Amino acid sequence: QVQLVESGGGLVQAGGSLRLSCAASGRTFSSYTMGWFRQAPGKEREFVAAIGRSGGSTYSKDSLKGRITISRDNAVNTVYLQMNSLKPEDTAVYYCAADPAGSYIRAPRYNYWGQGTQVTVSS
Repeated sequence: QVQLVESGGGLVQAGGSLRLSCAASGRTFSSYTMGWFRQAPGKEREFVAAIGRSGGSTYSKDSLKGRITISRDNAVNTVYLQMNSLKPEDTAVYYCAADPAGSYIRAPRYNYWGQGTQVTVSS
């Protein structure tokens, strides 16, 4: 069983930045593929970014490239999402997800999800 706890969300003005964190349980975090998703009110959950086991491979939603960076620190079982130049349309609940099988980052099988952290961007 993998438990994921997101943090770092909040209210920020447009143009601001936030860094989200997702702390994971488990002794084998370094073998997990990790991802970030978001869900805005009235919309379906959408992919944001993914990162491979060592952190050397990343993949993000095309429309967010240049504004977001996914990273991880396997020493502290944490994955991060740095978001810059935030826009009101980035307002959503952000979730992290874990694929303990360590699948290829473009074809993951996320079995575990966190509870989410709210990000609200004011105009």
